[in-house]
Amino acid sequence: MQNFLFDFDGTIADSGDAATLATQACFKDFDLEVPTAETVWYYMGVPIETFIPELVEKQGKHYSAEQFEAMYDSFRRHYGEIEQETTTLFPQMKDTLTALKDAGKKLFIVSSKASTSLKRNLKTLGIADLFDDLIGSDQVEHYKPAPDGVLMVIEKYHLDKNESVMIGDAKYDLQMGKAAGVKTCGCLWDTFDAQLLKAENPDFLLEKPAELLNI
Repeated sequence: MQNFLFDFDGTIADSGDAATLATQACFKDFDLEVPTAETVWYYMGVPIETFIPELVEKQGKHYSAEQFEAMYDSFRRHYGEIEQETTTLFPQMKDTLTALKDAGKKLFIVSSKASTSLKRNLKTLGIADLFDDLIGSDQVEHYKPAPDGVLMVIEKYHLDKNESVMIGDAKYDLQMGKAAGVKTCGCLWDTFDAQLLKAENPDFLLEKPAELLNI
């Protein structure tokens, strides 16, 4: 593989319980039934614009677009307050990314997070200079598992799909990679459910970040 496209949360960085706590606080702000951690974990890998409406509708509520925008703002506010304390790189990750970069590989991020948050996270973690580009949820028309983000990178940088791999901890990452026609890699170091990844039949299934150097 020559081109490595990464998801961010749960793949490059461990954001701890930030997404779960922010989601629960957001629902509490709107006097909704607070979802369990297990429920939130199931949706990790897709943007808030996808899973928050689904969780609200499951409670029999029918919100307007303006109400959902207010919920997204609430989530982002809570997440921003929590993430600085909870987001850390996975063990071996910085060394692995540096080794890939030194070997002449091209590195990208395709995430469900907004690009402004991604840039802030990468700078804080000290790895911003290792990536050639990033695609956030605000830059695509269709969210994961649609292939938009991956295809944007492939087309912009004229990459060979057979030498490109989408790496992620959620089934949506793998589905996105498959839809885009690139190789897929499931990472098991922080996945919610290993069986969900295995069921997607990825080209690679790795236990540790350092194993990326061998694919």
